[in-house]
Amino acid sequence: MALRVAVQMDPIESVNIESDTTFLMAMEAQERGHILWIHGPERLALENGRVRARAIPMTLRNTKGDHVSFGEPVTLDLSDDVDVVLLRQDPPFDMAYVTSTYMLELVADKTLVVNNPAEVRSAPEKLFAQHFPDLQPPTLITADLEALNDFHRRHGDVVLKPLHGNAGSGVVKLKAGDPNLAALMDLHRSIQRDPVVIQAFVPAVSEGDKRVILVDGEVVGAINRVPPKGAIRSNLGQGGTAEAVELTARDREVCATVGPELRKRGLIFVGLDLIGGYLTEINVTSPTGAQQMKRFGAGDAAAALWDVIERKLGA
Repeated sequence: MALRVAVQMDPIESVNIESDTTFLMAMEAQERGHILWIHGPERLALENGRVRARAIPMTLRNTKGDHVSFGEPVTLDLSDDVDVVLLRQDPPFDMAYVTSTYMLELVADKTLVVNNPAEVRSAPEKLFAQHFPDLQPPTLITADLEALNDFHRRHGDVVLKPLHGNAGSGVVKLKAGDPNLAALMDLHRSIQRDPVVIQAFVPAVSEGDKRVILVDGEVVGAINRVPPKGAIRSNLGQGGTAEAVELTARDREVCATVGPELRKRGLIFVGLDLIGGYLTEINVTSPTGAQQMKRFGAGDAAAALWDVIERKLGA
């Protein structure tokens, strides 16, 4: 049975088709005969309890520079006209993002939204990981400078991150005794009011940051993201290099602990970040890495995703 699929994402015209996970998901859906539309979160509309999207039919091709064709825009009732919504726009995880989850939550009893919008809202990446403190390096989330200074003194080398940042943006390492923490917090407060995350530095980051993709709570595969020499940020968007990797027994223990909670919450497509056997983030908004993983023969996360969706919908 062909499924009707609305993909909520950033403009697909500008994606890199050789690395973009959402493009891979949509191509897999098209190859299985499913019908695709695309819309951005700004095209959602809520009227009298009905959620609609001004969407555009799309046809994809694996041709760089000519990878998408569009039809005429239509207005879709996301409860009646669609079987699946792929919630895949990139962060920032701001109030606009949160508002889109509230709207999609109103259709989730009739339409499968991947990932569950209420749980996406309840599980921002760095906060959700706090449900598993025994799996993490020492971590503190606060806006209190005194508490941050105390943590820094106790743990020496630390990493400071924006709470709702993404793709490695704003991540800095502070060595033991570094006097710049107060100045960095002044800068942070001039931009936003959110707390920050401070974590004990894990030296194993020089060997890479593993991105493990789980589908419906089960491990599909992983890649290792290696930072440039002398850097700590291994995100592919920050110059990190993807390579094949094997999961250790500790890595699999972490995944086995987190997986059932993901499945229970309807978080079907998730990326875990592991450094030196520690869980650092649980990515539920628009996790990446599936193309690189497939290229290394480490698993096809898009195929696994559609297997699960089709099973859930009886397609």
